[in-house]
Amino acid sequence: MSRTDRRRRRPAIAGFGIGLALLGLGSACSPFPQVSATDQTPPPASTAPPTPTPTVAAEPAAAPAPVLKPVGKGPVPDPDRVKRAIERVGSPKAELGAVVEEVFTGKTLYDRNGDDPVLPASTVKLLTSAAALAALGPDHEFSTKVVAGAKGQVILVGGGDPYLTDTTVPDSYPARGSLDVLAAQTARQLRKSGQTTIRLGYDESLFTGRAWNATWPGNYRDQVTPTSALWVNEGRHQGAPRDTDPAKAAAAAFAKALKQQKISVTKITEQKAAAKAKPLASVSSMPLERIVEQVLLTSDNDGAEVLFRHLAVAADRPGSIDEAQQQLEESLTELKAWDKESEVYDGSGLSRQNRVPAEVLVAVLRAAASDDHPELRAVLTGLPVAGAEGTLRSRFTDPAAEDGIGVVRGKTGTLTGVSSLAGIVRTEDGALLAYAFVINEPKDPWLAREWVAKASTALARCGCA
Repeated sequence: MSRTDRRRRRPAIAGFGIGLALLGLGSACSPFPQVSATDQTPPPASTAPPTPTPTVAAEPAAAPAPVLKPVGKGPVPDPDRVKRAIERVGSPKAELGAVVEEVFTGKTLYDRNGDDPVLPASTVKLLTSAAALAALGPDHEFSTKVVAGAKGQVILVGGGDPYLTDTTVPDSYPARGSLDVLAAQTARQLRKSGQTTIRLGYDESLFTGRAWNATWPGNYRDQVTPTSALWVNEGRHQGAPRDTDPAKAAAAAFAKALKQQKISVTKITEQKAAAKAKPLASVSSMPLERIVEQVLLTSDNDGAEVLFRHLAVAADRPGSIDEAQQQLEESLTELKAWDKESEVYDGSGLSRQNRVPAEVLVAVLRAAASDDHPELRAVLTGLPVAGAEGTLRSRFTDPAAEDGIGVVRGKTGTLTGVSSLAGIVRTEDGALLAYAFVINEPKDPWLAREWVAKASTALARCGCA
């Protein structure tokens, strides 16, 4: 297929009468605290399988007040001036896929190999997040339940809450589902029927098939938990390896919580709950929009993989990797944010088999800003802010990138041989741009990371109208 043919196929996203104060917010627009970057210094180039950078589990906090003014529509920049601004940054000395578009009109302002499929790394999380929000809605919550099993048995049923915790975080916002609250509810119901000793079953059957993505190398196992519909604290332990059987570990943690409620557990077994089992207790996750913001802000690989599986479940398909791959493509096609040459094998971007053109990343960002898709706003509000929060907090330190601090918002992507950044930025003229810069096979990984920061900063300070 020729590039011209693919250009004709690129969709125009309508409905950009944005009155979005959120697009003018800096680090204040996320309800989560500032966290250390997860896509930090890229590893040195190597022919060995890359080790993904670990994600950061951030405790939620109260949302701060906005600190920047809302933006309106500025004049549409001149593409030639935008091109010159980016070219002044210099060459990334690598394979580059790059697209810059004006958000409201969709006018292309810069395009360098923008329709070529490239290895995107964690910018894939933009696709996963948008598809999940489109499928389930921003207010959707995932429930972890306890139901009655056989006589003397209760069953812990996983609902795919990526941020289920073992204990409640006092005064946290938004509240997360926790096992201690679930145990207290369960204990009250058991005591009503005179039970103080039980057998415990656990059910993780919402997600099916392989828990580990076959396209990931084995050295990811200390960085990513096998995906499960039932886990606690994402299968992480301070100073210890990740859970290899997160559902079983969650059941053990729940048994411990029940013991604190004076309920004894004599046996723990995997057990699928009956479809019409009597409900005893349940806790709900954060709303999906808050989950998406957390996934994007901290580049949470585990959370992204759970959302990936939910794509299939939401479409009444088995919650497997293969079904999620198919549903992602279908969901993004409906959003007019897919290219037939794209290939996505996971939800986090860890797979080195993923290939996504830069123009697809920009299409997702523009869809999230469109009045036609208010359900996708969290894709924008979850973007890290340069020099302020999330995976961009410790970046933009080069003097040539300092003007981007607090102005550039973007999702980072880092693997061996990959440095990417895709997001939104306001120019000095007040224009709102969606951009994607994806560098593959750089001669110097550190300079590649600096290049995407400088290029996005060039957009921020561009008086290009």
